[in-house]
Order: sequence, then structure tokens, then C-alpha cells
Amino acid sequence: MCSSVFGGIILDPAMMVILMDDHMVHRGHGVFDTAIILDGYLYELDVHLNRFLKSASKARIVSPFTFSELKSILIQLAAASKCRKDTLRYWLSVGPRDFLLSPAGCPTSALYAVVIDEDFAQCKGVKVITSAIPVKSPLFATSKNVNYLPNVLSKMEAEDKGAFASIWVDEEGYIAEGPNVNVAFITSDKELILPSFDKILSGCTAMRLLELAPKLVEQGRLESVKTTDITV
Repeated sequence: MCSSVFGGIILDPAMMVILMDDHMVHRGHGVFDTAIILDGYLYELDVHLNRFLKSASKARIVSPFTFSELKSILIQLAAASKCRKDTLRYWLSVGPRDFLLSPAGCPTSALYAVVIDEDFAQCKGVKVITSAIPVKSPLFATSKNVNYLPNVLSKMEAEDKGAFASIWVDEEGYIAEGPNVNVAFITSDKELILPSFDKILSGCTAMRLLELAPKLVEQGRLESVKTTDITV
């Protein structure tokens, strides 16, 4: 774990803590993002960091580090972990100091990052349902903040019904996203379509899919690729 509060990388799990008076803990005033470590390399780190800083800007959190400094810190942490296939998750909090609602008393924001020892694999043939949990408003859905209670309830809702995920549908009846996944479809006409990103999070995997998919059109394996409003 890396903590700007403690000023370095921590290898002892007992030291991997966040202060209770950190506003990310008791007020949910923080943002996060996740990068994958594959074969010892951080995959698409720049893309994730750009989204991370955009989320921070929406949450009115000023990073204590520049883009280059953040990148260097996360690379050093991944190297220190000696992990080859794991997940790196990192947070920007408005910072610790008190238990008030306003962060005015917080002297500086805080960066936390941790390497999570978890395997990941491609999912095939999963079951999904539409969610009864209210969809997030665009202001909160389009940034990756720590206010994940709707996401948690949506995931639990899916598990209760033996499904992998619940998919949100917005007030107009258009498919939005899942609790921690984007949604994409290949139609019977071989069109690859994804919901528009104006009201949902621009998933890095989904954006990478849109970047690579035109090659499948060139090969004749797809007819077209687009984002659009999609009804159930």
C-alpha cells in the first residue's frame, strides 16, 4: 500500500490503514480508479489516470501530485508488490482532519493505493437482470467516486436472483450500465452497439473495445460499431 499521509510504501498489512477522520471514510468525499497488473505490467495506466483526475475535478478534489508523479508512484508500488497478475486500486480523498461535512478544514488531499491479490478471468455465459435499484444521476454516474451504495445494492440484488449483475435502465427506458461493468451488444445484423456515455461512466474497457472494434469491421466480422440509446 502507498499512502501520502504516511509518505511512502507500506508492505506490512497491519499498517495499511486510513484515518477515521478522513472525509473519504465518513463523508464519502473521494474518487478512485483501478488498473490491472498483467505479466508484471500496468495495463492502460495513462487512460485510467486521466479518468481518475477527471473524477477528482468533478468532486472538487485537488491532487497533491502531478500526472507524472502519480504515474511514478503507482509504478513504484506495483514493482514493490512483486505481483504479476493482480489489481492496483488507488483513491484521492479530500483528506483527513475532522468529522465535519465541509472539507474546509482539511489542509491537503490524500492519495492511497493498494495492490490487491486477486485473480481475474474472462467471464462467459453470465446471467444478468434489470435492476430495481434507482439509477445514479449523470453527475455521479459519469465520475468514479466512492459513493457505491447503489452499486453494492444492485450487485446484491443480482446475487439474490442467481445472476452475475443487475443492469440499470434510466428513466426514459434506455439501458445504462451495470454496477461495475459496461454493457455492449452484437445484434443479429452484426452491429456492435453500446449505450451512449453521456449519462454513464466511460469504462476504460468499453473505450478500448470501441478503439479496436473497427478492425473487425475491416475484416468483415462486424458490419458497424456505434454508441446509441438502446431500449430493453
